Amino acid sequence: MARSDLPMILAALAVATPALAAPPAVIVKEAEVMRQEPPPHGAIGMSTAYRISDAAPNRTMEFRKRVLHPGAAIGPHPIDHDEVYYVLSGAGDVVSDGVTTRLTPGMAAYLYKSAVVGIRQTGASELALIISYPLAKP
Repeated sequence: MARSDLPMILAALAVATPALAAPPAVIVKEAEVMRQEPPPHGAIGMSTAYRISDAAPNRTMEFRKRVLHPGAAIGPHPIDHDEVYYVLSGAGDVVSDGVTTRLTPGMAAYLYKSAVVGIRQTGASELALIISYPLAKP
């Protein structure tokens, strides 16, 4: 192989072995990631979980929708990251380090690292919320 052939060989390799790049977007239909399950941290009642971010490869955050059925709760648990609960519909009582606050549609609870947090559905209708937090770094 002559030195003058090297640029042509490198160009051919680049075409034959494209870089592993993240897709420009991952589109998720909630019906495809929906499942019925007890809520985490205590399995209190039943919920519908939409594991939206699970479909994204190489992700750095969780983004989920969860519907807590009447009487259901995500039990109190310590968190090792900041976390957000955003209420889409229904009502619920969020607890953070023993302080309880009622959340209704359009409200969010920004929960801080090291707190013990949870949320319980209250009222007659289901509590639909978005939960988001960063993943632990490897």
